[in-house]
Amino acid sequence: MAQTARIIIPATGRVVEIPTGLFINNEFVSSVDSEERIQVVNPATEEPICSVVAGSEEDINVAVAAARAAFSTTWGKNVTGFERSRLLNKLADLIERDMQVLAEIESLNNGKPVKIARDFDIGDSIQCLRYYAGWADKIVGQTIEVNNKTKIAFTRHEPIGVCGQIIPWNYPINMWAWKVAPALACGCTIVMKPSELTPLTALVLSKLIAEAGFPPGVVNTIPSLGPVGGAALSHHMDVDKVAFTGSTLTGRKIMEAAAKSNLKKACHTREVSLELGGKSPHIIFESANLDQAANWACLGILYNTGQDCTAGSRLYVQDTVYDKFLALLVEKAKQLVIGDGFDERSGGGPVVSKAQYDKIWSYIESGKSQGAKLVLGGEKRPGKGFFVDPTIFTDVTHNMRIVRDEIFGPVLSVGRFKTEQEAIALANDTSYGLGAGLHSADASQCMRVSSALEAGTVWVNQYNTLGNNVPFGGKKQSGIGRELGSYALEEYTEVKAVHWNFGEQAEWPL
Repeated sequence: MAQTARIIIPATGRVVEIPTGLFINNEFVSSVDSEERIQVVNPATEEPICSVVAGSEEDINVAVAAARAAFSTTWGKNVTGFERSRLLNKLADLIERDMQVLAEIESLNNGKPVKIARDFDIGDSIQCLRYYAGWADKIVGQTIEVNNKTKIAFTRHEPIGVCGQIIPWNYPINMWAWKVAPALACGCTIVMKPSELTPLTALVLSKLIAEAGFPPGVVNTIPSLGPVGGAALSHHMDVDKVAFTGSTLTGRKIMEAAAKSNLKKACHTREVSLELGGKSPHIIFESANLDQAANWACLGILYNTGQDCTAGSRLYVQDTVYDKFLALLVEKAKQLVIGDGFDERSGGGPVVSKAQYDKIWSYIESGKSQGAKLVLGGEKRPGKGFFVDPTIFTDVTHNMRIVRDEIFGPVLSVGRFKTEQEAIALANDTSYGLGAGLHSADASQCMRVSSALEAGTVWVNQYNTLGNNVPFGGKKQSGIGRELGSYALEEYTEVKAVHWNFGEQAEWPL
């Protein structure tokens, strides 16, 4: 069967050739032992786009062998940081060249607006690659004094080796870049498993890997069902590290599998890095600029149609400004257009799949049945497409499912508080700890509360903004390890200590 699909983008008429095979050793190939295909669906129309090869456990074995061979010969310690930097910059240039096409494919497969995919996701991904290209020749160790007359010690920060990387469907290109860039900068090789829901842009990016000139086997891409490909990578005895972004439940399974195989040094969090779920609190104090706070609150829950691990889905407003703020919030949320990703008016698209659509609606119905007050949304649209409009609940209690569980959709619960201490207690009353936000004009309060919030990232007078040079990751059940910034380099390197004796003579016997 042909390893490409010819697709016409309906909104633009653009014809694109999309690889549909497994990417191993810079070639698109068929499965070695399976005829299974993954059907890829357009969430805006519920119509199929194409199908791609579904990798098997044996395909993972082949890809890992290719990555190991490359690590031992043409990559790893066999190539300079200058060359790794050059190739990462070349890859960034190619993505920039093709960003419109990539954005249209992303919108077709994921549902998000083209303008969001192009200007935010892909723009940020290009910056991410260039940021880590700058690090590739600056990964250094230490020289340590032992005895100036006889001995010296030094450290080397060496690439871990073969990395299994498992990325989610909410930011397919962005999460690809977050994983690939630091790993390649450090000299690791990769077996990538994109989400079975959104594999298309990962396959197109794989073409650019080859075009940029990376040696065969450095990056391999295996679309596969999670219980097959993800499990195979996690259990594999020749995979040195697994990096995963996704649900806490799956993260636990990956951690267990890593520990049961070659440990992947699982006693050290760096060799199994997990960026997991969240139920992030967002606090509005009475001194805040309420108009701006409402804008950030909308961005916090409605960006990417709420399909965001850091979505500010629990909003707590001080009682003295609660009514005024709620009116502002509802009015602003109404302004967002959720529509087809190819419509320039759309600020959000459909959710990614029927399963996600049904999950979100189950929570909306749960909120209604448990007594929360619906002040916006909560009605299904007629017709095709997995569209969910902004939905806001008030009169919530801490034991409601919409307050406790990660929904991963545009559903917001709004509570109220009287004191700063109460706000902190409400915010921290969760098993998650990925993100949190607060709005206040009181600088001392901002410092106190940001310190008290139990989250890996805290936003003050903003929300959901990230920088490639700033670390990102969670506390509690929201994961281990850090992505982005210089901290991500630690996730892909191991420290070797070298003790050098140049003057001491050993005496024997003891």
